[in-house]
Amino acid sequence: MTEDQLGLLYDIIEGKTGKLEIGFIIDSPWLPGWYNIPIIDYYTNDDLWFEANQKALATFPEVIFLPGFWSEYGMCTEPSAFGAKCIFPRNDLPSAVKLPFKDYDFENLKKPNPSTDGLLPFMVNRLKLMQNKVRKTGHIYPFAISRGPLNIASFLVGTTEFLMLIKLEPEKAQHILKVITDFICDWLEYQLQNFPTMNGIMILDDIVGFLGKEDFQEFAFPSLKQIFSHFSVKIRFFHNDAPSAVSAPFLYDIGINMFNFGIDADIMEMRNLAGPDIVLVGNIPPRDVLANGTPEDVRASVRTQLHKMKDNSRIIMSCGGGMPPGVTTSNLKAFIDEVKMSF
Repeated sequence: MTEDQLGLLYDIIEGKTGKLEIGFIIDSPWLPGWYNIPIIDYYTNDDLWFEANQKALATFPEVIFLPGFWSEYGMCTEPSAFGAKCIFPRNDLPSAVKLPFKDYDFENLKKPNPSTDGLLPFMVNRLKLMQNKVRKTGHIYPFAISRGPLNIASFLVGTTEFLMLIKLEPEKAQHILKVITDFICDWLEYQLQNFPTMNGIMILDDIVGFLGKEDFQEFAFPSLKQIFSHFSVKIRFFHNDAPSAVSAPFLYDIGINMFNFGIDADIMEMRNLAGPDIVLVGNIPPRDVLANGTPEDVRASVRTQLHKMKDNSRIIMSCGGGMPPGVTTSNLKAFIDEVKMSF
């Protein structure tokens, strides 16, 4: 992301512009395949990581890529710091193996040190090593980033097991979330300390969409509020492409001001749920349209969304989630061209 693009985000958040911008979350599910390299090379070769990101920036200069030059190891990133075994196929996304707690003895879960534990120091060191090259392209690192507390818990414990724990042994679920939430604050703080250009945080957590209202208020709301209220940054970006009807009305109170959501609600339904002060990032269907559709399918979907929108303020045109595997250059250009025609 360039400093000018970061300034555009500030203006959008503050409601100072009604001009539509285009933004996509891009990371390892899309970039290696689009750049035609194995996923393992993307994770382990700094130059290939840089070149894949740089090619995306050069090919689509109209797009604000979120965050841009994201150093990550897929869903293994944060679980690795807790000691989870990580499986890295050569050309498929990695996975974390849940921790072997005996008889659900979750009291043994300890807070990791983000400067030394798991893959986290490798992530930060990559950003440091590549910082001068990134700067020469005119780009900066804008966000400190982490998976969210429920998301990390689901990888450490198992999704079904963690959701059952919420209902059957809520005190153990709360202990897990407390340890993870404190860790996330430390992890984000460590990134912010190392990179002064960062003036935002980005949290990704789809598991909040699995909860009903009472469980969301008891288990998700306090953790998210602790994270988003902990930092005095301008951009507080949350991603949840699972159903958001329960959580969306609470985003403002949590401290979130920018939200990437899924396809369960259209753009105006989400505006009504989230309120006028949240920047909405979405929500063309990522898999069925952007990845599997034709350029004309993409154009039609964009037109449909544009026709529904009554007000362009605090909206960034995007897909309903991160960029999925298989999205072609022609489909992305169709998306961009259709939005530009609305100017």
